[in-house]
Amino acid sequence: MDIQKLKAEQKLLKAWSYDWHPIERGYNNRTLYINVGSNEVSEKPVSQEMKDKFVGGKGFGLRLLWDATTPDTKWDDPENEIIISPGPIGGITQYSGAGKSLLVSISPQTDSIMDSNVGGFFGPFMKFAGFDALELQGKADKDIIIYLDGVNHKVEIYDDPGFAVDSHILGEELTELFAEDEKDAKNIGIVSAGAAAENSLIGMLNFTFWDSKRKMVRLKQAGRGGIGTVFRNKNIKAIVARTSGVKGNLNNVANMDMITKVGRDYAGEMRDLDDKQNQMKKKGTANIVNVMADYDLLPTHNFKYGTHDDAPKIHSDFLRDKWFTLGINDACWIGCAMQCAKGADDFELRTGPYKGTKVIVDGPEYETAAGLGSNIGIFDYHPIIEANFYCDTYGICTITWGTIVAFIMECYENGVINKEITGGLELNFGNVEASLELLHQLARGEGFGKVAGTGVRQMKKLFIEEYGADADFLNDIGMENKGLEYSQYVSKESLAQQGGYAMTNKGPQHDEAWLIFMDMVNNQIPTFENKADALHWFPMFRTWFGLQGLCKIVWNDVTPEDNKFEEEPHKIPKHLRNYLAVYEGVTGNPLDEAGLIRQSERVYNFQRIFNIRRGYGLRKHDAQPYRAAGPVTVEEYESRAERYDGQMKDIIGIDPTGKTTEEKVAITRKYREEQYEKLLDAVYERRGWTNNGVPKIEHLKEIGMDLPELIEVIKPLQ
Repeated sequence: MDIQKLKAEQKLLKAWSYDWHPIERGYNNRTLYINVGSNEVSEKPVSQEMKDKFVGGKGFGLRLLWDATTPDTKWDDPENEIIISPGPIGGITQYSGAGKSLLVSISPQTDSIMDSNVGGFFGPFMKFAGFDALELQGKADKDIIIYLDGVNHKVEIYDDPGFAVDSHILGEELTELFAEDEKDAKNIGIVSAGAAAENSLIGMLNFTFWDSKRKMVRLKQAGRGGIGTVFRNKNIKAIVARTSGVKGNLNNVANMDMITKVGRDYAGEMRDLDDKQNQMKKKGTANIVNVMADYDLLPTHNFKYGTHDDAPKIHSDFLRDKWFTLGINDACWIGCAMQCAKGADDFELRTGPYKGTKVIVDGPEYETAAGLGSNIGIFDYHPIIEANFYCDTYGICTITWGTIVAFIMECYENGVINKEITGGLELNFGNVEASLELLHQLARGEGFGKVAGTGVRQMKKLFIEEYGADADFLNDIGMENKGLEYSQYVSKESLAQQGGYAMTNKGPQHDEAWLIFMDMVNNQIPTFENKADALHWFPMFRTWFGLQGLCKIVWNDVTPEDNKFEEEPHKIPKHLRNYLAVYEGVTGNPLDEAGLIRQSERVYNFQRIFNIRRGYGLRKHDAQPYRAAGPVTVEEYESRAERYDGQMKDIIGIDPTGKTTEEKVAITRKYREEQYEKLLDAVYERRGWTNNGVPKIEHLKEIGMDLPELIEVIKPLQ
């Protein structure tokens, strides 16, 4: 495509200049508002109260979205917003994993409040350009491109003269368009979606980063909840941020020495320990594929099983030895020692509109390998990586898509749907050709692919109402909660992880709590009280990363050698102390562990009440599909009969001898469902909520979040 010709055809719709000033201890103390319908551009001050109550990142996004919307705002209403915010720590280069941005919006999938985290350059560059958050509202009449020029300190809105739709091409085009020269490419960060985001409820957003070794644009994804669909519904083609270069202290931190010391120590741990522990630099997050299979935790055939005879074919060693390019700094933000953003270079595509093209594919990460692999019965990395590429460039969440296709395949194999309904696609588990064609159909907005793009919740409704499907069966096997598809871990044998999925504010995503090993393998939290403590501390701790602009995996994907001697080794206390030092080093404000948890509690409870304001956020919304808790079918029970029979005898206290499998399934179900209800009681009490899951007024007072607008929402429910 002739970029210069397109540049000449591009029309400037709005230009707005602003006065730039240096960041002060992690904050610009202002946010940027853009209404793409009216082309209004303005800045808003950030008050001290907003920083105290909401901190940054997801907290800022939630506060801005609350103020911009009403309880009745729909996801596709112009007044719905997308907010992007990196947090006060976001953008430092002295401590690993500090390049994250958090996005907040009303979700097309859940109708509740969605947040999603992402790496890449845009968030930090937006911050360096002068703003703590970007607030996007309105709906443009036609596709537009927003340019945040942090060099000349202006915002420009252009029409789209015909740039590519899909992200892997669009990122290259816009980098060429807005960079002054090849050297300036590293100073460009772009947000975009893709063709499938326009035709589905599950669209995601790509954030670019410049790979200085490969000299090319690469992508990271804000995947969950359909925010990319909101982006394209607003007719935003892309957002571009440009900076004059990343220097050592653009955050103007309070104590650089404090940050540098712990950052250097952590980088040393990565250097000395990563190869002996998780090999993040060689395998990325996919290093645990084989570990999950070994522990019966790898989702297989729509979470029916936790392993498979063919699981060794997708052992993570294959990624390290065959697919990933090694010896390259694969960090999605500058200065990150983990370097886990692995890439498969010169990957030749076999299907779709780019068939025969050689591309770089970012990943697969663990969730993608499991979701697009074992969960849909595919045990071959070539089709997994191919599907990974197309999900990315089309703008589709790989976690969501994997769970959707797995649900469809189980429905197909059980006769709920057939070839007539699928338009001729034979969607059995393991059918590579059909699964890829389904994805291409979605990108084209046609066929059964478009049905798939509505998500598991909508498909359940369709299959029940139109095709007479058994509602109980579909609700049992449809792996969604609150309308969001499950991420890729089998939670059946971990009651705590069941809560870590279904009790989340946004839906079953493992970023709040990953407690499977603590609970199932190591038996560190045996009582309901223990589990409730864990389901308080870990979601609050992990929420904190999303307030600050930090990556979660840096916390525990390398462990200090002396960690086992710590009083609470599951918290990785040395790294926790590192984060407290980084926070103080940036902001100048001392923080202890209790203060960290309190920062998160304020925002977490705010999001819960935000959902309640929209008609969600109660106990009934924390219900889980039964497959998340136990065996739905006879086949499923019998695949682990020895385990389940033993549990029936030793834990439930019923002798399974002489009972039919159907009877044993029912007994197991009754017990596990009762256990989950008891867990809800314990967790709600620990979090300071009523038995219906509503934050208590006295708890809000205790944490300093008794804002009048929150009290108004929850007072009738006390």
